[in-house]
Amino acid sequence: MDLMERMLELSQQGYYCAQILLILALESEGRENPELVRAMGGLNGGMGNSGGLCGCMSGGACFLSYFTGKGEADEIAHPESDKIIQEFVLWFKDYTAEYGGTDCRCILEGDTRNKIQRCPMIMEAVLEKCMSLLEEHDCL
Repeated sequence: MDLMERMLELSQQGYYCAQILLILALESEGRENPELVRAMGGLNGGMGNSGGLCGCMSGGACFLSYFTGKGEADEIAHPESDKIIQEFVLWFKDYTAEYGGTDCRCILEGDTRNKIQRCPMIMEAVLEKCMSLLEEHDCL
């Protein structure tokens, strides 16, 4: 199954952008964490479906931190974790500039049909960028 098919399958199961990104991160390690997936739901649709900051942007930052951040008391974050996330944020701002910003309301431009057309493409681009950054910084 390719990436787009898996994202569609997860979407059909009722998951949204930020959740899908973290499910894919977990699956890459053969793990499940329903509590984390549930928590990520707060980022969907621009923070609780408010139309604010795109869940792909916040979810992408979480995706990167999943691989580079500190998770336990005796664990040390990757030394470039913040740098990697900042690089992603700058990329995302450039990537969504054509829509007028990084908020869901900007990206969707008041048309719910744009959710079907734009969101999967943005999610796929976010995953590709995140994987590229993780590989570039030897985090995988």
